[in-house]
Amino acid sequence: MSKEADFYLRRLHSLLGIIPVGLFVAQHLVINHFATRGPEAFNNASNFMGNLPFVLFLEWFIIYIPLMFHAFYGLYIAFTAQNNVQRYGTFRNWMFFLQRLTGIFLVIFIAWHVYETRIQKALGADVDFDMMANILSNPFMLVFYIAGVLAATFHLANGLWSFCVTWGITQSPRSQTIVTYVTIGAFLVLSVIGVRALFAFV
Repeated sequence: MSKEADFYLRRLHSLLGIIPVGLFVAQHLVINHFATRGPEAFNNASNFMGNLPFVLFLEWFIIYIPLMFHAFYGLYIAFTAQNNVQRYGTFRNWMFFLQRLTGIFLVIFIAWHVYETRIQKALGADVDFDMMANILSNPFMLVFYIAGVLAATFHLANGLWSFCVTWGITQSPRSQTIVTYVTIGAFLVLSVIGVRALFAFV
């Protein structure tokens, strides 16, 4: 692959990770958080999203296709990246390493989550509060989903920092430090929202 092609693909990968994939992740966590208000509130929120106009078009062109590109090209980046945390144990090098590690884990987690929900829906199952409660009644699956939520929120928050640098939004060390604190805050807020939702199903 030429350096020019790699440059543009990495920029596209960065952009899609925030818009639309990152926005979808945040929205998905908020919808799941309705579970804290009870089964009826969650089912109503889920049904509203599932009955949007042109829902299949939205799912494929706003979620699935951008997500698949981001995931598969992200795997290429992860397995070709030169991680140097043992030699240079700086904060940003660790963030770089964890971004790749969570990305690999998320490919597995998202594939399983899609199988348990969207594919089962296509086979006739109801994607509702009871489905998630049944899945998360297994302690192993609860831990797996908690790990998935934390990996997703970290990957999104740290990816937002990388996006700002990649696209020239934060060029000075001070601006990058400020965005570091902002993204840490985003990680904590989204993590609380996501994990609270999971325990609401238990």
